[in-house]
Amino acid sequence: MTKNYIFKVLISGDASAGKTSLLRRYVDDKFDESSIMTVGVDFFLKQVNFDSGKNCLLQLWDLGGQKRFRHLIPTYIRGARGALLLIDLTRMPEINNLLEWVNILRLYDINLPIILVGTKNDLEDLITFNDDYALKIKKRFNMIDYIKTSAKTGYNIKEVFNRMAKELIEKEEN
Repeated sequence: MTKNYIFKVLISGDASAGKTSLLRRYVDDKFDESSIMTVGVDFFLKQVNFDSGKNCLLQLWDLGGQKRFRHLIPTYIRGARGALLLIDLTRMPEINNLLEWVNILRLYDINLPIILVGTKNDLEDLITFNDDYALKIKKRFNMIDYIKTSAKTGYNIKEVFNRMAKELIEKEEN
């Protein structure tokens, strides 16, 4: 029996973390090194079909990462069912910045499922963010997973969104 779901998923993180690049790779299977900064919010749709007959339409909300736009974000996040928090693996994030993002994302739902997504994994020589620290962050903020990705190569892009979709379907059915 086919079941169809619609889920709003927030894509968040600091400016230049790779949010738009990740989304363009996932939705259009394209990578553009000269991506333009998102002002406010951008919107993408992607249908996910599983062999089990459970399908979902992901409404992907690309939240602008610059601090000067953060005050706008609460108006966009109501009704979200899940979120990705992106971190650029080549820049060590400040814990206060991560805390600010988690607080924003969980403003309306304290139990909002969040996946911590490390971006730019293809830049191996420049990576400063280590897996042990990522797993501590995941645990501290009660995130459902930590996954490293590369929008440039496509590494783990589908896996991130499939993981989120499966989590949201499971949550919906229980």
